[in-house]
Amino acid sequence: MKILSIITIGIFLLFSYIQTDVFDIIIRNEKPSKEVNSDLSKDKTFTFENYESGKIPSGWSQYFTGKGKSTDWKIMDDHGNKVLAQLSSNQPNYHFNEIVYDGLKVKNVLLNVRLKGVNGEEDQGGGFVWRFTDANNYYVVRANPLEDNVVLYKVENGKRTDLPLIGKGKTYGVKVPKLGSGWNSLGLKVIDDVFTVYLNDKQIFQVKDQTFTGEGKVGLWTKADAVSYFDDFQIKSMK
Repeated sequence: MKILSIITIGIFLLFSYIQTDVFDIIIRNEKPSKEVNSDLSKDKTFTFENYESGKIPSGWSQYFTGKGKSTDWKIMDDHGNKVLAQLSSNQPNYHFNEIVYDGLKVKNVLLNVRLKGVNGEEDQGGGFVWRFTDANNYYVVRANPLEDNVVLYKVENGKRTDLPLIGKGKTYGVKVPKLGSGWNSLGLKVIDDVFTVYLNDKQIFQVKDQTFTGEGKVGLWTKADAVSYFDDFQIKSMK
């Protein structure tokens, strides 16, 4: 009987150990899938290297606001480096070119991009659109090498209006050091109704506005005849 009892106890302990070990393995295997399904899965970085040259990147849509008839966004080669370029150079002054990424809608977001003003007499440079619902309703911030300034606007029902800065009022953005014809980095942090703008990794101003409060698409923007290149476009969605 003693031997039978010992064997029974041994089998019970072994079965308990196996159950515990299997349970631990299941928990360990579940953790990575939860991490994959977190908000980090919405982060995107576009280097544009894997897109076909001469075409609009797949998964993106182009629009324009205002006068004119078209816009022309394409993947281009810039000295061995692929970039997303806006190439339409014969548009009127009140014409805004937009291209948005269709795979994501966000309310709060961190954006960063490298941009270069290549050409343009009416305008140069460009920037971001966010909370984009259609070609006539969105926010935009842009850097302009012709004016050496950075300005944040809302476009509401097709009308563009520059927005006042927190602590400074209506100033038409801010003047910045000469942007030149090379690459500059533009950054933006959107948290509810507060928008923080960065140029070359330095915070330059903030805006508070409640015109568009819901989710929308994000993308890139130029004005009039500005031929501009964009690269390393980073999108990080935030709660």
